[in-house]
Amino acid sequence: MSLSIGQAATHTGCPASTIRYYEEIGLVPAATRGDNGYRYYDAAAVSRLAFAHRARVLGFSLDAVASLLRLADHPSAPCNDVDALVADKIAEVRARQADLARLETSLARLEDCCHGDHAIADCGILAALSGSPRACRHKI
Repeated sequence: MSLSIGQAATHTGCPASTIRYYEEIGLVPAATRGDNGYRYYDAAAVSRLAFAHRARVLGFSLDAVASLLRLADHPSAPCNDVDALVADKIAEVRARQADLARLETSLARLEDCCHGDHAIADCGILAALSGSPRACRHKI
């Protein structure tokens, strides 16, 4: 298999510009070049690109993707480090979920500060955001 960058992008779902960036930073090896100067990717390169793209879609940082790729290069090694990277990512997602839940609560309280049908000058939301003493009863 030998795919052009456009074909590799279609096959992996990873944009061509991202593929070029991954090569630039050394996340994936540089593609072979044809006589025409175009990049061509073999099956191993396409597989590595797809791996990197899926890991990024799951929210792994570029450093974590690089670590996962290094670990994948040693198939007989124990997978404890892979498990740890995923556990760290799960903890990060759960922390973000908790932050978003707190944000949602604050926004709901803010929304409850005003019910429209009056001039902007009397808007409870704007008063609450400005820290005005006439702000609504909810702490945001």
